[in-house]
This record gives sequence, structure tokens and C-alpha cells, in this order.
Amino acid sequence: MRIYEGSPRQDFEEVLRSIGAFLDQRGMRDVLLLEAPDGFIVQGLVVEGGQQGTWSEAVGHQVKETLTFLDDDIARFMDEAVARRGAEAAAAPDWSKAGYYEKSFRVLGRWIDSQRPHDIFFFEQGGSYVVRLQVVGQAGAHHNLAEFTKEDLETMIAEAPQLRHPA
Repeated sequence: MRIYEGSPRQDFEEVLRSIGAFLDQRGMRDVLLLEAPDGFIVQGLVVEGGQQGTWSEAVGHQVKETLTFLDDDIARFMDEAVARRGAEAAAAPDWSKAGYYEKSFRVLGRWIDSQRPHDIFFFEQGGSYVVRLQVVGQAGAHHNLAEFTKEDLETMIAEAPQLRHPA
């Protein structure tokens, strides 16, 4: 991630948490996330339409949506999230108020940070995630694959508050 180049740690935990919070607000589901040289590309399903008409029209229909988040967008999301959490902290922070993607992406990001990848890609299906990381080492670049079931994520989310660092 360019916005963290030169930093001692690439903070995928915070970046993905911020993107996840945005996706929760957007109501996106079945997400695919791809890291690009200048940010992230996210694709998923959203419900569109459905305000008037018959009952079936009121529900709306799912459409695939593709979003591009540039480094400046990510930095803004993160600033907004820190400000929001700061205001919430004054009134007793509540991890349970975070949305599904904010929680899931945060714990995936924490795991990704521990792997120190050069590039990330993942997709969700049925609440499970397949993650592909490009790792660069002395032997060159290679890809690592990992799968996280819905149960794995639920466990990681439940354990997250104990792992949280201050601020």
C-alpha cells in the first residue's frame, strides 16, 4: 500500500476495517477485494431499487457493483473511522456495534499483517473467505493461499477484543 510505504508495518488491519465499515453502510455482500498499485478494487452485490410498486418490486434486485478506492480515499476513511471511534470511546466503545464487514475485514487484516505480504486478494462466498497473498522473500516471490470458514471468522471476531491494542 502506497500510503504506508516506508512505515514499519503495513496496517491492513486498519485499512480493511475502514473499507469494511464503508461496505456495511453500502449494504454490499459477496465481496471480492483486489489490491491495486494505487488502492483497492472492491466488487460485490448490492440491492438496488425497490421503493414503490408491488411487493416483489419493493424488495429490489441485486446488482454487481465495482468500486475503486484510491489511497486518498482510504486515508479519508481511516481518518473518519478514528474520529468516529474517538467520539464513541468517550461514551464507552462497543465492538458489537461494528458491522459484519468492519469486523471480518479487521480480523482478516490483522492476520494478513502477520504474514507481511507484498500484495493481497481475497473473495467471500457464503461467509467464508479465500485469501491469496503475494509474499516476497529471499527465494523470490510466491503466492500463499488460505481459507477462512465462517466459523473461523466468528472465532477470530470473538477473540479480537482481547487482542486489541490501545487507541
